[in-house]
Amino acid sequence: MSRTNLAIIGGGLVGASLALALQAGAKARGWKIVLIEPFAPGNSYQPSYDARSSALSYGARQIYERLGLWQSIAPRAEPIKDIHVSDRGRFSTARLSALEEGVPALGYVVENAWLGQCLWKGLDPDVISWRCPAEVTRMQPLEDGYRLTLNDETTLDCDLAVLADGGRSGLREQLGIHVSKRPYDQSALIANITPSQAHGGMAFERFTEEGPMALLPLPENRCALVWTRLGMDAERLAALDERSFLSELQGVFGYRLGTLKQVGARHLYPLTLIEAQEQVRPHLAVLGNAAHSLHPIAGQGFNLSLRDADALARTLLASDEKLGDFATLLSYQQRQTLDQQLTIGFSDQVTRLFGSDQTLISFGRNLGLLGLDLLPPAKRWFARQAMGLGTRADS
Repeated sequence: MSRTNLAIIGGGLVGASLALALQAGAKARGWKIVLIEPFAPGNSYQPSYDARSSALSYGARQIYERLGLWQSIAPRAEPIKDIHVSDRGRFSTARLSALEEGVPALGYVVENAWLGQCLWKGLDPDVISWRCPAEVTRMQPLEDGYRLTLNDETTLDCDLAVLADGGRSGLREQLGIHVSKRPYDQSALIANITPSQAHGGMAFERFTEEGPMALLPLPENRCALVWTRLGMDAERLAALDERSFLSELQGVFGYRLGTLKQVGARHLYPLTLIEAQEQVRPHLAVLGNAAHSLHPIAGQGFNLSLRDADALARTLLASDEKLGDFATLLSYQQRQTLDQQLTIGFSDQVTRLFGSDQTLISFGRNLGLLGLDLLPPAKRWFARQAMGLGTRADS
């Protein structure tokens, strides 16, 4: 039977980011880390028109800079220089500008496959080993850690288990960790599109009666579309032929980027705000979408998870207690509680406020958008939230 200091269940972007944040300190302490992941990362980056992407906040860039990874990510990180927020059919708009905020970019759009390759290549094999493809089928709490049973019937004991296996985590359920769910009764349609005009690093957030949409700049003058609609309507849009789909999208978005020329594969994701009721137990931490799954329109989900991973790594490395010590894990949770509450609240309220067609709310929303443009303090607060800086103690 083998034993390791730390087992990260889920070697995706969040799990790999935690491993990266820990590896230098882990090496100094002689810790060994095992990443357990069902899908083998490829050995090279394969460009694809349809690649899924994530919006990294400026705060995320700062974390990756500190970890020495940003220079690898940067060549394919498309900077968001401006964000244009508007309400369809009404006169109010708000603009956020990197220049006004005194930063090189408000955020960056990075293809997940590229970010994954950069992370996996940045991991130190002397500290971090992979069990891949492999899946944990059972977790048994021990007095001094957890016993993990893998799908090949082998077992692995660890001092600390980190659950980062996604929003549909079966292990979370198996452990009896309850979740609160708030359905939005919407689905997100995700696709990449090509406009006729250069996007120039401009991101668009547009709020309509049917639900919000975002268009984010990508390399090769593509844009990542996140279009939220009521469930049945989202299915109808996904089934349309390319010309009909682009025509309907053009009608809602307008001609700010000229004619929309091409759309790639379309994917649908039902939207629910999910929060785990427990994020730490003795010898256990829950991270990423297994801990909280947010609406994608405000682009906060991965950025919050990255800040969680960074805070967990810092807390573990600053502690003299044994790995898995409950008081240490509780101090991590307390450290992140405010950030999580504000970020989830910001994301949720923006979604609900701008997704409503009730007259009073939409009137207030218009005043809010005008206020953002007229009142620098309000605009700056909104910008700092969007940049992932609003709740950081060190910013």
